[in-house]
Amino acid sequence: MLKFFAKYKFLAIVLFILSVFIVTAIYNLYKPTPKLPVYQPDMVTADLVDTTVQYVRKFHKIGEFNLVNQNGDSISEQDFKDKIYVADFFFTTCQSICIDMASSMQRLQEEYIDDADIRLLSHSVTPEIDDVPQLQKYAKEKGVIASKWQLATGDKKQIYDLARKQYLASKSEGDAGPYDLVHTENFVLVDKEKRIRGFYDGTNQEEITQLIEDIGILKLEYQPED
Repeated sequence: MLKFFAKYKFLAIVLFILSVFIVTAIYNLYKPTPKLPVYQPDMVTADLVDTTVQYVRKFHKIGEFNLVNQNGDSISEQDFKDKIYVADFFFTTCQSICIDMASSMQRLQEEYIDDADIRLLSHSVTPEIDDVPQLQKYAKEKGVIASKWQLATGDKKQIYDLARKQYLASKSEGDAGPYDLVHTENFVLVDKEKRIRGFYDGTNQEEITQLIEDIGILKLEYQPED
């Protein structure tokens, strides 16, 4: 028996290695491709969803908007057509969570600086303070590259409706009046169809790492099929 195995030892090793390759190839062929959920308002914690959309179960997308960026240029949802982007809500005079959120956006800007498919969009929640000159100053301080990261200002009610009814990023109470303030650490991942694909704590670097991983998963959906 030992002589038999000795005689065919080389053949056995070759067959073993070949079987490993075959099993691995079959596994890679049939393993499911990871896919991110498509978030609907009824899937999100109720206090983050405006009551007018709270029970929507399908077809939710980021709607139209008309804002102004740090360069004084008008921007709309059309500027993000066929783009994956990350949205957040901040204000330039914030001395708490916005500092860490800005650091996270800087990290994302560096990560995707050469990736034309990825954009960043930060909405000011104090547009009466954050006019174009103020946003320009802030952009310079933070090293914002306009082609990658846009800082948006404009009508306060429109921005607050975006936060509460579109991005589902902030507590739903409030009327966008003079004493209303959206203050949220949420980063929102939006796909090329304007659907929400993830929520992340912009002050937590572990969650930003997860966001980067999820963007990689999301990009797989847009790879051409073999």
